[in-house]
Amino acid sequence: MKALFIVAQQGYQDLEYGVPKQILEQAGIETVTAAKVKGVASGKVHSTMATLALGEVRVEDYEVIIFVGGPGAVRYQQDKEAHRIALQTVEKGILLGAICIAPTILAYAGVLKNKQATVWNEDGEEAPLFKKMGITFTGKAVTQDGKIITANGPGAARDFGKKIVEILQGG
Repeated sequence: MKALFIVAQQGYQDLEYGVPKQILEQAGIETVTAAKVKGVASGKVHSTMATLALGEVRVEDYEVIIFVGGPGAVRYQQDKEAHRIALQTVEKGILLGAICIAPTILAYAGVLKNKQATVWNEDGEEAPLFKKMGITFTGKAVTQDGKIITANGPGAARDFGKKIVEILQGG
């Protein structure tokens, strides 16, 4: 099994990337990291190597695709390649995850319409945005609606990772 983590080139959230990645790898799932372009991607504390650019992503190569949050993730809200990846993931029935502010990427891509989802909402702006876009904001740490899993931030990273593994293992 393979999982793809999509991080911001600059400003991904370290825990939202590192914790679920470790949980998936401990479950025997191979992980790959992508960003806007290949090369170094930087979080607040750590950096990682993106071995794929968004334009090179073939969603059918993965069992799950995960958008990681952090301040840099908002750059993907209107990104055509990020939207293509989200739409194709849903169309092909592949598990799709997003944590923190990253569920807004899925919202702008149109894949959360008429779904239940959660998102980082400490500024109070995302819940009304979701409502306006026809998305039911749950306010929970982790929300699953079919093949889409959303989580609301670094505090939910462990449960988010565990939920992904549970689903991939047929739970």
